[in-house]
Amino acid sequence: MRDAETVTFGGSGLDRAAHLRDDPVALAALAGKAEVLPVWRGRPLMAEGARLGWLPAGHPVLAGAGEPVFLGLDGGRPRLAADISGWAPEGPEDMGSAPLFLAGDQPHPALEGDIVFGDLRLAMVRLSTREAELAAMAKALLQWHATHGFCATCGAASRMAQGGWRRDCPACGAQHFPRTDPVVIMLVTRGNRTLLGRSPGWPEGMYSCLAGFIEPGETVEAAVRREVAEETGIRLGAVRYLASQPWPFPASLMIGCAAEALDEAIRLDPVELEDALWLTREELVEAFAGLHPAVKPPRAGAIAHFMLSNWLADRLD
Repeated sequence: MRDAETVTFGGSGLDRAAHLRDDPVALAALAGKAEVLPVWRGRPLMAEGARLGWLPAGHPVLAGAGEPVFLGLDGGRPRLAADISGWAPEGPEDMGSAPLFLAGDQPHPALEGDIVFGDLRLAMVRLSTREAELAAMAKALLQWHATHGFCATCGAASRMAQGGWRRDCPACGAQHFPRTDPVVIMLVTRGNRTLLGRSPGWPEGMYSCLAGFIEPGETVEAAVRREVAEETGIRLGAVRYLASQPWPFPASLMIGCAAEALDEAIRLDPVELEDALWLTREELVEAFAGLHPAVKPPRAGAIAHFMLSNWLADRLD
């Protein structure tokens, strides 16, 4: 697919400097001059809603932060990320009970101006390619550490190693690495139409490409065919890879594929989907323009939006 790596969170050529991860002396020397991205309860610090809020090591916001993770070298500058989820605002939390896609921003008393902890879903399309990659990496890595503090082999408390890219168990010696879950997401077409669906609980009018987790022992192509058949009853023919996207909500790799439908009668699985429908190219253009009476386009920045817009522009080959 043309422009496959221009999807949001796609590779920006960041130097992840993996050779430094096993060098604690070098990492310690870098830490003092590094810029640190604080992340509060999954929300990176955002400045003016269009760039990340990098702070110098030792900034008051970082007081009480967990052990930072090493993201890499950005133009030679060391970049770290630190989880400050232990900090609790004195007043009500803006984002405490807000629903998905609608949560607000959270300021910090040690910061002035338009700099807040913000929802990465809302900010991702405004970030530069480099900062989007750094934010996705930071969010996914810190979430993994927050939820994998104990050894899956013996149950003992594990500890961070390799600058945050591994956890080691001091009891049994097991090593654990950050988890990424593979997910297939399908641009299913039949002639001039494409298949979209909506999950229960999504905002009104929100539709997207069908998607699902790859199961153990399953190929990408088999997962595409199984998921579409399970959710809509539609059989697929040819399946081919289009593009991929790291998706840090919490830590998936979205594997985008194009698939040709062999039939079009939808037999909906109501547990998986609330609705599914076929849209013509013309109707999809209306949806992207906000003119369709029932369907809104997928969220900008998501790989579904990327694949559908490229299908409309005839840039899939």
